[in-house]
Formats: sequence, structure tokens, C-alpha cells
Amino acid sequence: MIEFLEKKHRRENFDCGKALLNNYLKTQAGQDINRKLSTCFVLSDPQTNDIQGYYTLSNNSIAIDSFPEHIQKKLPKSYTSIPTTLLGRLAMDKKHQGKGIGKFLLIDALKRSYEISPKIGSFAVVVDPMDEESENFYRKYDFLTLPDSGKMFITIKTLKVLFG
Repeated sequence: MIEFLEKKHRRENFDCGKALLNNYLKTQAGQDINRKLSTCFVLSDPQTNDIQGYYTLSNNSIAIDSFPEHIQKKLPKSYTSIPTTLLGRLAMDKKHQGKGIGKFLLIDALKRSYEISPKIGSFAVVVDPMDEESENFYRKYDFLTLPDSGKMFITIKTLKVLFG
């Protein structure tokens, strides 16, 4: 079961193979939650509370001119930036990689983002892949690249087809 990160969850043994993502979970995630900068969701072992994987969500906006031209044409000209949801981090412990946990976490994050979008106003879910491996992962799930930034997105309209 995926749930909010709490003190009961054991972070110290988490290792996804990427120091930046490991350190975030171990040292910063709790502070970001307290400061209302992001939320952190975890998949953990129910017996040990060891974290198998996690992701973060937060509010975001993207400059309208960052979107591909065919999408810009569909957006109101009065906006300089478009509200989005940022899927900031997504990581799986090395012991659990290759078992579909990444896909499971991504689907959960996208479903949560879709469900909240009518309440907060969000045009898309945005990710900022940290490397080629991450970029290929998101591309496999139909994320599109934002020109000139390396960030990727999937529209809420696309998610409606999946979850609506």
C-alpha cells in the first residue's frame, strides 16, 4: 500500500543507487513535508516499514512558451505560465528494482495528480529526468519532452483517458 511518509517508515537502509535521491529521502523529505513544499508517498514493507520506493508531488507552473507550439495554440493567451503538478522524485530501492515497482509508483502518482486536478487546476504532470535512464522510463509512458528544457510532461487530458 502506498501511503504518506511518516516517522514509522525506515529510511536509513534505502538505496536506489543514486545518492541525490537517497539523501533526499533520508535528510530532506520530512522537512519539505513540514514546510508544505511537497508531499512524499512511500511503498513500504508492512512488517518492517522498510521503504521499497517513493515519489514526491508538489504544485508547479511552466511558462506557456515552454510547451510545444501545437499545445500552446490550445491554451489561453492571457496566461504567461500554466499550472502543473510536479512529480519531483521517483525512486525504488535496488533490492526491489525490476519488479514493476517503478511503474506501480508512477501510476499511483499520475492517478493522484489526475484526481486532484479539478480541485487545484493542473494542466499536466511534469517531471525533470535526472539522466537518460529516467528519461527513457517516462518516455515509455507517453511523456512528451518540453522543448529547450529537458523536462517532460503528460497532460491531464491524457490521464483522463486512463483514469476518467
